[in-house]
Amino acid sequence: MSAPAGAHGGPDEAMPVAVYQRPGTVAVEQRPVPVPAAGEVLVEVSHCGICGSDLHMMVEGWGQAGFVGGHEFTGVIAAVGPAVEGWAVGDRIVGGESPKCGECRACRARRPSQCERRGTMQDSGAEDHGAFARYTVLDARSLLRLPDGMSSRVGALAEPLAVALHGITRGAVGPDDSVMVIGAGPIGALTIAALVARDLGPVTVVEPGDARRQLAADLGATRVLHPDELELFPMWEPDRIADDAVDVVLECSGKKVAIEAGFNQLRRGGRLVMVGAGIEPPTFDPNRMILCELSVCGSFIYDHDGFEQALALLGSGLLRTDLLIDPVDVPLDGLVDAMADLAAGRIAGKAMVVPYLARELTPATETPS
Repeated sequence: MSAPAGAHGGPDEAMPVAVYQRPGTVAVEQRPVPVPAAGEVLVEVSHCGICGSDLHMMVEGWGQAGFVGGHEFTGVIAAVGPAVEGWAVGDRIVGGESPKCGECRACRARRPSQCERRGTMQDSGAEDHGAFARYTVLDARSLLRLPDGMSSRVGALAEPLAVALHGITRGAVGPDDSVMVIGAGPIGALTIAALVARDLGPVTVVEPGDARRQLAADLGATRVLHPDELELFPMWEPDRIADDAVDVVLECSGKKVAIEAGFNQLRRGGRLVMVGAGIEPPTFDPNRMILCELSVCGSFIYDHDGFEQALALLGSGLLRTDLLIDPVDVPLDGLVDAMADLAAGRIAGKAMVVPYLARELTPATETPS
């Protein structure tokens, strides 16, 4: 394969890549443009959202040195490897779910998130072809077409929106259910927007940050609270129910204290869905769980048709994508600062990295203390 011609310059033989070195430290390096193997395509990345898992990997140190993050992306096919059918150079795409085996019990039950042959988070942490790069290579089976008329910025919301939709599915949220969303970061905000668009709720949002509380209200939340406003109960009151208890809590922050608080906000027979990932494990009162018949479950990645649902919802006009996406595009050499701003809540919406904006080799940068 000859070197692809970049959409924003001449022929490219090397590309800028944001490479994780150690917690909070990322270097923008020049690396050779990868060559797609059989069944693969080379994509020039247009927009790539910064995910909470990227923060875990690159700020909190879950990743391995050499890791290249970024999996919420859109782009244009720059080259096609052997044995790829149905795709051509110039096609606008959305990066979708990695292929699953399709044969195990979970796959046959249309639960691809639980494929028995899937990789682990540690495997993904060793990835060196993430989309925080000018180009990325991926399996052609992972591609979805970017719908006509949809911008690359909006299309890059498909992956995190699919995550939010899976959380709603796991909570079995129905038309008569009251819902609480804890954490109005990017996934929480998309969850709020999806619930409102589907006319589910009322939706109560719990968020400590001022900017994100305002975002939740602007997205249509029925009620927005600070965590200090929640009722919490000691273990010797296992069947006491909060005055504003809800049927479903979707916990999107991954914080131990937030998960435990969410458990206390359930009505009898309520359901707590853990969507956000974190380091510290929560503790639940088993007597409250037994007496109130509460359910606690996890939510990992997507429904079997999650990307299709997400793209349809993004194209419906029912979501305030102007609020959900931060207006300032981030170059690769601004990735660390953007991650710090996201972690601190200074960026309320989804931050989008645009790799072609990074034109110079830059030294390693560290997350501001």
